[in-house]
Amino acid sequence: MKFDLHTHHERCGHATGTIRDYIEAGIKNGLQVIGISDHSPYFASSVDREQPGIAMAKSEFARYVEEVLKLKEEYRGRIDVLLGVESDFFPEVADVYRKVYEQYPFDYIIGSVHLSGGVSIFNRKRWNGLTDRQKVEQKELYYDLIEQSARSGMFQILGHIDAMRGFYPAFSDIQTDAVDRTLQTIAKYNIAIEINTSGKTKDCGGWYPIDEILERALHFGVQVSFGSDAHVPSRVGDDWEEVAARLKEIGFREWVYYKEKQKQVVPL
Repeated sequence: MKFDLHTHHERCGHATGTIRDYIEAGIKNGLQVIGISDHSPYFASSVDREQPGIAMAKSEFARYVEEVLKLKEEYRGRIDVLLGVESDFFPEVADVYRKVYEQYPFDYIIGSVHLSGGVSIFNRKRWNGLTDRQKVEQKELYYDLIEQSARSGMFQILGHIDAMRGFYPAFSDIQTDAVDRTLQTIAKYNIAIEINTSGKTKDCGGWYPIDEILERALHFGVQVSFGSDAHVPSRVGDDWEEVAARLKEIGFREWVYYKEKQKQVVPL
């Protein structure tokens, strides 16, 4: 069973291709299941489209859901199309997002932290001039947000849980117990983390999260899922076989996807 739960499309403003393009790419690449999970709008914003190059407009969200559901029916029997969304997590307005999501029949929601301390996790400049202690504080702030997202009950999967290293590879070398604490919370709330292969497109290379975190996740009983985080159709299912092989080496025996918010277990 080959699946990919993390794909985007042109509505978010920084991906290319239509939803249909990603579904067709999934079929071409041998997927049985594809999840469409474009970036959530900024639901708490006073304007319709906050930051057009990052997320879709609020007015587009219902049309996004409608299109995925229509294509789900059209492709039934050829590939299982799942309705998802990659949701930002802002604890101060989490209930605004929660109320929107309750209106739609999502198969799953990916919770991702993209802003920490009000600054993009991908902002190279955020590390400039920081002391070692301040770097630890920044890492702990990031993992505190991920831990809060796990506790929120809003998500089935947590996205790219060490993506802060994307343009700062030294992030992985910052020592703190926050990663273990976060993994223990994720396990407690029975949420999966994704292996996200888009790290290969960033300065850090490789996948999110690093093997060390996956080894700790296995130790704490955290289940894993798969997402290419494709922003172009050609990346759908990218490195799926390689990830499966690496997970087996680490000691995982299964991974999961979600349909109608119910966990589907797939042997490795």
